Amino acid sequence: MKIVVTGALGHIGSRLIRELPKHFDFLEVIIIDDLSTQRFASLFNLPKNVHYRMIEGKVQNIELDKIILGAKCLIHLAATTDASGTADKPEMVHKNNLESTRAVANACLKNNIPIIYPSTTSVYGSQSSLVDEECTELFPQSPYAECKISEENLLKDLFNIGLRGIICRFGTIYGTSPGMRFHTAVNKFCWQAVLGQPITVWETAFHQKRPYLDLKDAVNSFIWIIKNELYNGYIMNVATYNHTVNEVVDAIQKNILNIQIEYVQHKIMNQLSYEVSSTRFLNTGFSFTGKLEIGILDTISLLKNTISKF
Repeated sequence: MKIVVTGALGHIGSRLIRELPKHFDFLEVIIIDDLSTQRFASLFNLPKNVHYRMIEGKVQNIELDKIILGAKCLIHLAATTDASGTADKPEMVHKNNLESTRAVANACLKNNIPIIYPSTTSVYGSQSSLVDEECTELFPQSPYAECKISEENLLKDLFNIGLRGIICRFGTIYGTSPGMRFHTAVNKFCWQAVLGQPITVWETAFHQKRPYLDLKDAVNSFIWIIKNELYNGYIMNVATYNHTVNEVVDAIQKNILNIQIEYVQHKIMNQLSYEVSSTRFLNTGFSFTGKLEIGILDTISLLKNTISKF
């Protein structure tokens, strides 16, 4: 069996490519990554019982038809994901993310390969009540989230003419992996706390609720989709739980005392309150097992064990 993963060396992908061999026999994993973030360590110590093939390059510039031929599915993780850091670069985000998704989706359609596409719950923006996938009033707060809507619309058009696949709106990821980053809330707060720095919270955010996704649940959602061939063109919210920033900070404080909070402003106030329902995905039989407290403990333990050596 062959599975193709674009952006495979990132936060999600670097853990996913290690978990796939535990669930599928005689596996070949095609890793596509342009190494723009230089996460070479994501390739270290890969499992031995699987054939990995690494292809360096942007998906827009490589011969996808040959690479994906005969694949069980393609998981499209390649993207610029730093919403805050790209607030003033909408053209760059759209050029990279939308065009990469267009290239991958067209190749999948041409070769009859199902696509699993992780979007983001950030497309909802501020909402006054619990929202599900039927919500049509979307208020994205960043070029990243705006582009995700464009990518979703592109995929929905292709679903209508024969592309098989699924769109998963992921909550904010937390949890450890070889290629993890620290630009999203939980991981960033853990990093700051371990280093003894104030936790920087956007002014509007402290008591606002947002959907979060344990990395273990994110990886398991891909495996569940593949095993059950959930390629019906649906949009599915995938979030372990809705938490306030205050709850995140409290969970960190159980492991690190005397945390200081520093309130900051940002041109993207992407911490406006909203909660999402993952009932549609749960109705497929999937179960979320991640826990915020455990994810934070794992992250803090990893950081403490590393930083204490320097």
